[in-house]
Amino acid sequence: MNKVWDFWIDRGGTFTDVIGRSPEGAIEPLKLLSENPEAYEDAAIEGIRRLLGGTIDAARIGTVRMGTTVATNALLERKGDATVLLITRGFRDALRIAYQARPDIFAKEILLPEQLYSRVIEVPERLRADGTVESPLDLSAVADGLAEARSAGIDAAAIVLMHAWKNPAHELALADAVRDAGFAQVSVSHEVSPLIKLVGRGDTTVVDAYLSPILRRYVARVAAALGATPPGQPGPTLQFMMSSGGLTAAERFQGKDAILSGPAGGVVGMAQTAAIAGFDKVIGFDMGGTSTDVAHYAGEYERAFDTEVAGVRIRAPMMRVHTVAAGGGSILHAEPGRFRVGPDSAGAYPGPACYRNGGPLTVTDANVMLGKLNPDFFPPIFGPGQDQPLDRDMVSARFAEIAAEAGDGKSPEEVAEGFVRIAVENMANAVKKISVQRGYDVTRYLLNSFGGAGGQHACLVADALGMEKVLIHPLSGLLSAYGIGLARVSASRQQMVVEPLEDGSDSLITSVLDDLSAQVMQEMQAQGVTGAEIRPRLYLRYDGTDTALPVAYGTPAQARAEFEAAHLAQFGFTTPDKRVIIDSAEVEATDTAAPEAPESEASRHASEAQTDTCTKLFCNGEWALAGVFRRAALAPGNSVTGPALIIEDNQTIVVEPGWRAEITTHDHVLLSRQERMARDMAIGTTEADPILLEVFNNLFMSIAEQMGVTLQNTAQSVNIKERLDFSCAVFDATGALVANAPHMPVHLGSMDRSVETIIRLNEGDIHPGDVFALNAPYNGGTHLPDITVVTPVFDEGGQTILFWVASRGHHADVGGTAPGSMTPLATTVDEEGVLIDNFRLVEQGQFREDALRKILGDHHYPCRNIDMNVADLKAQIAANARGINELRKMVVNFGLDVVQAYMGHVQDNAAEAVARVLEKLSDGDYAYETDTGQVIRVKITVDRAAREATVDFTGTSEARKNNFNAPEPVTRAAVLYVFRVMVEAPIPMNAGCLRPIRIIVPEGSMLSPRYPAAVVAGNVETSQHVTNALFGAMSAMANSQGTMNNLTFGNYEFQYYETICSGSPAGQFNDGRQFSGTSGVHVHMTNSRLTDPEILELRFPVLLENFALRPGSGGKGAANAGDGTIRTLRFLTRMDCAILSSHRNRPPQGGAGGGAGEAGRTEVRRLSGAVEVLNACDQTVLEAGEAVTVITPTAGGFGRA
Repeated sequence: MNKVWDFWIDRGGTFTDVIGRSPEGAIEPLKLLSENPEAYEDAAIEGIRRLLGGTIDAARIGTVRMGTTVATNALLERKGDATVLLITRGFRDALRIAYQARPDIFAKEILLPEQLYSRVIEVPERLRADGTVESPLDLSAVADGLAEARSAGIDAAAIVLMHAWKNPAHELALADAVRDAGFAQVSVSHEVSPLIKLVGRGDTTVVDAYLSPILRRYVARVAAALGATPPGQPGPTLQFMMSSGGLTAAERFQGKDAILSGPAGGVVGMAQTAAIAGFDKVIGFDMGGTSTDVAHYAGEYERAFDTEVAGVRIRAPMMRVHTVAAGGGSILHAEPGRFRVGPDSAGAYPGPACYRNGGPLTVTDANVMLGKLNPDFFPPIFGPGQDQPLDRDMVSARFAEIAAEAGDGKSPEEVAEGFVRIAVENMANAVKKISVQRGYDVTRYLLNSFGGAGGQHACLVADALGMEKVLIHPLSGLLSAYGIGLARVSASRQQMVVEPLEDGSDSLITSVLDDLSAQVMQEMQAQGVTGAEIRPRLYLRYDGTDTALPVAYGTPAQARAEFEAAHLAQFGFTTPDKRVIIDSAEVEATDTAAPEAPESEASRHASEAQTDTCTKLFCNGEWALAGVFRRAALAPGNSVTGPALIIEDNQTIVVEPGWRAEITTHDHVLLSRQERMARDMAIGTTEADPILLEVFNNLFMSIAEQMGVTLQNTAQSVNIKERLDFSCAVFDATGALVANAPHMPVHLGSMDRSVETIIRLNEGDIHPGDVFALNAPYNGGTHLPDITVVTPVFDEGGQTILFWVASRGHHADVGGTAPGSMTPLATTVDEEGVLIDNFRLVEQGQFREDALRKILGDHHYPCRNIDMNVADLKAQIAANARGINELRKMVVNFGLDVVQAYMGHVQDNAAEAVARVLEKLSDGDYAYETDTGQVIRVKITVDRAAREATVDFTGTSEARKNNFNAPEPVTRAAVLYVFRVMVEAPIPMNAGCLRPIRIIVPEGSMLSPRYPAAVVAGNVETSQHVTNALFGAMSAMANSQGTMNNLTFGNYEFQYYETICSGSPAGQFNDGRQFSGTSGVHVHMTNSRLTDPEILELRFPVLLENFALRPGSGGKGAANAGDGTIRTLRFLTRMDCAILSSHRNRPPQGGAGGGAGEAGRTEVRRLSGAVEVLNACDQTVLEAGEAVTVITPTAGGFGRA
């Protein structure tokens, strides 16, 4: 018999779960507070001590396996070690600016995560994308910076050099110099994350340097307390769980591998316990106090290589876990006419209202109100003496208040049930993101529920997803710790390849995989593992796209076939004639010695369980009598029919009506749906129900977001796939906007005009299977590159149009006189490219490719890359198809009349939210001068009694022979955006927002031009001017940079377009509090991403010389604006280059007495050394070796300094 104990530990943020396996094989679970300094120094060590009887004896300990949030908490709280970043010269701010997008497009004050590094050293060196040396490494230039960092007490360094993934020589030499300078922790990017993308690899390297010292200290403390020894030596073995789901030796545990250490154990636990129960397809549902983690498993662990945690991009293999801010402690918000849950949480203190600490109402309280958490069956640990039960009286009184004030005639119980339903839908939408959105049908899956609050909601979440089986393991409250016990030692290595997959690729692939296999086997042997299973994988993608899919490798032909099958399953199409690229290779080795599953089978005696204890539960709008069963008293074969409560030591399981629980031979609780679910049709078809209103708000938004993911995944152009210059939306039968995923603000208020145009021009001639496209600026469009694809949603019989869906994408080129179609010198729309006016793209299911190619090519200035246009239009069609499928599911679930009613109700709710803001606004006016000499005048008149406003642009300059003319939908979009921002609360963005607002735009002005005026700058530049004018009229914000700095370059082989950020303006909230601007971030009508510098240089013949902030350049005031940026691109081949910009001769103005910002400038450095300054709108040719520099204008300050 084994003489030693094994321990499996998950050290979480609130609790530490310890599972001990005794020498006899018995499982001993223990839960401790992670922080309890009066009682013990470390929870994990204390748990082991208690299970061993009070003292730690190394001779009695076998293997200790741990997952820990030590690194995650240090990251969240920004308490890692001080770190210096060494990065290629010209890129000191590359990780700070990242991809320039802001996280919340409607926030006045833009908040970005704090950077982890405390100082930066720019390193003189440069490699090109092919790994050749552009500038040699100069180590002498960094010596002083390193010495200063060491004398400042910095001991950790992160080294991130451009294209080190391709050629690590400079990084290796620099790492030696940094170690020689006395740094103890040196993280080197090509070792930490040998993958392309400077920002992701850079962030990962910084995280590794920042967190590894803390981890090392923690590991050393635990190892010393246990007397741990290295693998293979006598004494306790200490192993840690990595984010990728494998175990590693304590001394090999690094910062970058620790971020999801605990949750990864949960994924292994949910997959392994489901397998023991006989299920191979499973959704993990881990609901805790502040958040819920969900994961998908169908025979293989899913890993992501690009994950964002606490605002930091991690480019390393991590379990694909999606977290949503909905937990037992999520706070309930009762607003007039609309209820919301979270995202804020009551935390452990004060905790929910029922905890007797004066906390707010939470989801936990709602369950107390419904009888699902019963004080009689819950430990009395509350109140000052920690001896009181849950406070049901307080909960009842608080829900009675909400019912009286905002319940629309509902009882307190109905209000509580409504809040639970909203929380459940939020969690179900999170599951859809990892499953339905990626092509998996979850109705055939098992829901494996764990975490402290999972059992209360598992049946409801399953119902929301159409799932019919739920598993709750006896250790579900400690499943992450249990999963860590069931995990295996593993090691993995990745390497970029970026070569075509061809019949002759086998020798190259084999060489790379053999090299990686040797590395992982060496690591496994160092950890005492002798037998390991090796899994080689290739990550393949179509040429020109960015979405790589993993396939096992046997032969090139097999790999291509598997890739195309996976691509078809996830995205719904393949492109057989397109080149496939081997993006990267990975080898993973896993210990073949599986841990003994500590679960035995018992004999089963089928019988209905009996109980004398009953309580009342509020389910589906009424009180019902429910049996109460102690879990410990139930034996294999016992079944419990809902409604019922099963009380465990660490949680309550609610068996909802229509569900049945059975204790299996493995002592699991398996819940199955016994009766078909009754759908609540007809609630709120006339009056909006505040609960369903929030449910539908979230569902409509979820559909638009799913459409966006489909478009991003299936498009081929960099513009859509990486810069995310697109929007997707859902409309009612009349074409009114119902929900728009928060993509590009300039699209938000203008897409409905496109849909209305299609409806008007095709009345009586729209059939199932039809899809339409348009970009006509005078007929519902904005500017020519933005092509909108519109699809009707018919009823089952194909007779009546129920809804519309649409997707708009900015195409890389639609012809015109300049590559990229952002033609700066155009004076007519014809010079800007191909105009598509109400084109039937698909006719009754048939894609009209020949007719499409004719339109795109038959023009004075035709499209330069028609294949790309066709591919992106197909992606837009696919996105719309996803929206149609989800809308049809919604109709099946709720009934057509309910869905249509709530399409109206969500618009009414948005109108009411804007009307409430209007009550607080005053009249105002503003005149906004532009570089062209034109003036935008706006007068806002507020009728507070009627809660309406008039926005009048009378007096605005007439349209001129330039391209700053903005079609009327662009002005509408700007007005919609501004008033949505002024609400300062999360309301849906839809047509209702504009209902209380009357917009007057004079015909023939620059804001309502007539054909054939040129309009390309209207969408990107004039929209920013209108936004600035509106915020100015309301004294809410200073001017932003007032431009998008649209830079295009290309020839007939390449076309590229980017917009360049500056800093955001300072301003004030509605309550008068002022805020400062944020440096280097996109504002207002755009939020498009920049392409990663390494991807940019890999795909285009350019070299990015620098991209940095300009300290002190923002406007000054009581609150200062954010700083602007400078960006220099050198061309490696002859190309056309165009700039379309504003504020080149007039700086953006301050607000409320604040100072102006600075005007911008665009320069061209010629081979002769001469520097030319371009006009605001200009076009030129650059030879190889010449460079363009954009110095952005900066925003204004706010208030007198």
